[in-house]
Amino acid sequence: MDIACFDLEGVFVPEIWINVAAATGIDELRLTTRDVPDYDELMQHRLRVLAGHHVTITDIQQVIAGLRPLPGAVEFLDWVRTQFQLVILSDTYYEFAKPLMAQLGHPLLLCHTLEIGGDGRITGYRLRMPDQKRHAVEAFQSLNFTVAAVGDSYNDTAMLMAADQGILFKPPASLVEQFPTLTVVQGYDELARELTAR
Repeated sequence: MDIACFDLEGVFVPEIWINVAAATGIDELRLTTRDVPDYDELMQHRLRVLAGHHVTITDIQQVIAGLRPLPGAVEFLDWVRTQFQLVILSDTYYEFAKPLMAQLGHPLLLCHTLEIGGDGRITGYRLRMPDQKRHAVEAFQSLNFTVAAVGDSYNDTAMLMAADQGILFKPPASLVEQFPTLTVVQGYDELARELTAR
């Protein structure tokens, strides 16, 4: 079977940081990878804001506990499993994603790790490796898998361009303009048609 690699936030679950911003009233946390192409720049900004407002990992996990998959996501993933090997490639963190993975049927998730102090403050983060999404796609290809990749943000574009089939899911207009060769879909039914059209 071919492998289908998906981003997580914005594709299957709501954007975690936007929901944290809404719950805490800290608008500076609303920025995501759809807004800031440089991931380290975005995370350093987030870490400064969290420290300045004394937001802990527990505060964020309480917000995440109330999140649910996007409408149709669970059913779509059930279908994907009948057609592909399923992998979630995300720039989120295991400390955030565990309850979301349970709701999605525990797909394989490759993401990053947070550094957390004894007081619960998030002090830093450890990338699995730089540009891990692209490297994962290329590693699967080196094993003679054909890889489809789906994402919605700037941090997905390297994996989409490396994949045998790259698809933007409900992307901002700026991404569509910058990557005109990528297929664009606006929902799960359209995405299923594109994935099986090859």
